[in-house]
Amino acid sequence: MHQADTPPVLVTGATSRIGRIVVDRLLDAGVPVRALTRRSGAAVRLPPGAEVRTGDLTVPGSLEPALKGAGAVFLVWTAPPRTVAEVVERLAAHGRRVVLLSSPHRTPHPFFQQPNPVAALHADIERRIAATGVESTIVRPGMLASNSLAWWAPAIRAGGTVRWPHAAARTAPVDDRDVAAVVARALHQEGHAGADYVLTGPESLTQAAQVEAIGDALGRRIAFEEMTPDEFRSLAQGTAPGPVVEMLLAAWHAAVGPPAYVTTTVADVLGREPRTFRRWAADHARAFTEGP
Repeated sequence: MHQADTPPVLVTGATSRIGRIVVDRLLDAGVPVRALTRRSGAAVRLPPGAEVRTGDLTVPGSLEPALKGAGAVFLVWTAPPRTVAEVVERLAAHGRRVVLLSSPHRTPHPFFQQPNPVAALHADIERRIAATGVESTIVRPGMLASNSLAWWAPAIRAGGTVRWPHAAARTAPVDDRDVAAVVARALHQEGHAGADYVLTGPESLTQAAQVEAIGDALGRRIAFEEMTPDEFRSLAQGTAPGPVVEMLLAAWHAAVGPPAYVTTTVADVLGREPRTFRRWAADHARAFTEGP
């Protein structure tokens, strides 16, 4: 149980992939949690131990009730950039510590150096947080293991062939649970102020090898067929913004050949080895057969 005088941690994006697990990790550690959602109905996806508050990053004033009395804030930016400056000002005025979920746009590896509108937004938020002087930690996951659910699960559930561009592109997928564990530590433990954490999984794997690992977890071979970039553009039309599609294609193209960028940060922070992609696939096998 947490102590009554411990200020709560405010988790924005509390129903997002990472945010939802951060809420769990903080509650497990006995830390009081305020979970911010844009719609009150989203609260059904949150554990009963969390204090649910509604607020919207596009309406900075709506954050005030949730921010009042908060000790630390986990910021997951899921809105247009227009209100970044005012939101950051409000976070710094209330919170003692801000942990930002960003991206590895400073990492000197070709996979992370493609023109990326999301990275530009992250860089702007980082600059604004630094300018306030508030205690902060930047967490930069590389490719998330859970992306494979959105990308490949539909074809796998249907029993068909996974068709995808740049089969030989190498990434080091990081388990969402490891990212959330690092975030939770930075939010409620001392020693992380000013840290800049680039998080990856422990191994460099081609996209084809990742699909093979999912097949091993399911006990069957999954056929993989490489599609052309133009086929991918047509497939993604209407489901992802054009600049994001082009960024992904450029990043995968740049990742063919060199090994993926791999860090030891998860182990350094948590004191244990990061989960492998095979471990992630085994733990999430049902999602590839029954749905999320």
